[in-house]
Amino acid sequence: MAPSPGSELTVGLVGLGEMGMPMARRIHAAGFPLHVFARRAEVLDEARTFGATPLESLGALGESCDVVIVCVYSDDQVREVALGAEGVVEHMRPGSVFVNHTTGRPDTARTVAEAAAVRGVAMLDCALSGGPADIAAGNLTLWVGGDHDVLERVTPVLASYSSPILHVGAVGDGQKVKLLNNALFGAQVALTVHVERCAHELGLDPALVLRAIHECSGDSFALGTSVRSGSAARLVDVAGHFIRKDVAVCEEVASELGADLGSVLTVAREV
Repeated sequence: MAPSPGSELTVGLVGLGEMGMPMARRIHAAGFPLHVFARRAEVLDEARTFGATPLESLGALGESCDVVIVCVYSDDQVREVALGAEGVVEHMRPGSVFVNHTTGRPDTARTVAEAAAVRGVAMLDCALSGGPADIAAGNLTLWVGGDHDVLERVTPVLASYSSPILHVGAVGDGQKVKLLNNALFGAQVALTVHVERCAHELGLDPALVLRAIHECSGDSFALGTSVRSGSAARLVDVAGHFIRKDVAVCEEVASELGADLGSVLTVAREV
């Protein structure tokens, strides 16, 4: 992959897991100097194999980078990485950008943005849709909340692993779109599980039924993913805990904001 026009930006990445590691590979391959932080030695060893530079602390990462990308599991982890006793935000330089890919509460994004603003650091709430294969192909979808000019500045970095990159509003709005998406996806997965069960009760081969519907008007992303996974039940076994986590957050946020998700949430709870 040829270096991008924005490759003068130094990038830091926290969260070298299932999603973060392929992001790191794509960022480095695009020509960006890449620093990483992780607590597990084997993770850092893997990052070294493709040219990333491990740093000894979050503080060192913040001091060294123009863009710090965080891709961890939960709100609590975002708060710890960004604002904890050894948090990265207080070490970031004025004019640098904190990018959060973690699915969570909109108010967490706003809290981090407020703390970052005190230091002259911008925050982008970059909720995502897709998986490791999408990252490897450069096809991860991003819903971005934050200043449009800041997004334009770091787009060369994000574009190394994402397309499309959609600006959806202010900080926190990316998370709102993500949570609505995941509630709908959860409902579709739950419905696909019911169809699979009903196919069996009707004496049909559930796998054959899903493949047939996948070619027709009843298709959905959840159904297609179930086909590729082998069954809807298998998809729930693999990804159900992620779906349930996101649906629970969506329910909390919707309740706090007075939004009624109706039957979408009712069905999504069944995953």
